[in-house]
Amino acid sequence: MTSGNLTKKIIGFIRSWALPSAIVTGILLYVIYDNIPGLAPAGPYLKKTVDILQPLLIFSMLFLSFCRIEPKDLRPRKWHVWLLLTQAAGFSMLAAAMILMPDYHWKVLIEGAMLCLICPTATAAAVVTAKLGGDLPGITAYTILINMVTAVLVPVFLPFVHPEDGISFFTASSMILARIFPMLIAPCLLAFLVRYLAPHLHEWLLKFDNLPFYLWCVSLTLAIAMTTRSIVHSTTPAIYQVCLAAVSLLCCAFQFMAGKKIGKRYGAAITAGQALGQKNTVFAIWMGYTFMTPVSSIAGGFYCIWHNLFNSYQLYERSRRK
Repeated sequence: MTSGNLTKKIIGFIRSWALPSAIVTGILLYVIYDNIPGLAPAGPYLKKTVDILQPLLIFSMLFLSFCRIEPKDLRPRKWHVWLLLTQAAGFSMLAAAMILMPDYHWKVLIEGAMLCLICPTATAAAVVTAKLGGDLPGITAYTILINMVTAVLVPVFLPFVHPEDGISFFTASSMILARIFPMLIAPCLLAFLVRYLAPHLHEWLLKFDNLPFYLWCVSLTLAIAMTTRSIVHSTTPAIYQVCLAAVSLLCCAFQFMAGKKIGKRYGAAITAGQALGQKNTVFAIWMGYTFMTPVSSIAGGFYCIWHNLFNSYQLYERSRRK
């Protein structure tokens, strides 16, 4: 075997197993840290570092991805409507069940399912979709749309599902929009400005076609480490954690399946599947802590694991077929 072929095989192996490696690395990093008492004092500093580094990684990843999109391509697709209706209907029906059964003992499971269904598409979905050969502008447009729908729909039902003093429709909506803008709209606007105001810089940035994916792998490692931390140190009874894990798994399987089935009608099975199935789990966890019973946020943590495992399988299958 020549050195060139060996290099190609190594690069292919890294690309195929990048996501599972990031998941395992994230888990191991936290387990190692948690089992070495001498590292405990560094905990607060490590968390601050992650809190700063994670948004920077996501912003850079999205900025580079959006540089590849023509603004005119961000038009609505027909499958967007059906996916928006699927998410809105699922969330609304579960909210109605909560309103009718306010004292239901297992209501935290319904809340967990609500979070998994209404949670917007992950910002990294554009990167994974591009790797899978999907429609990058199509999923970007859907990500923007579902974030806007979430900012309206969640505050409409919150006062009835989980009433809280001082959280009105406008308060909740503005809180959600405040999290959307810096991590989604800002990198999109910056990419379009660079496209038109600095074309030479834009052309240079297009050379780094694989960089967004590797930035996502680093970001995923950090996200999995923090997810492991929250699960390990959760005071929630084990039975609730197991049930929330099962609920999030069912929601994940349903949404990937429904998205692919809807998208297949319009020749967009990959893109629609990712748009509906790959979620912004950090956002789901935040919504659980902020607007619902905090325990429900565990569903978002487990969903992070499920959708990334499925993405790993999809990337492996695509690499194997190629």
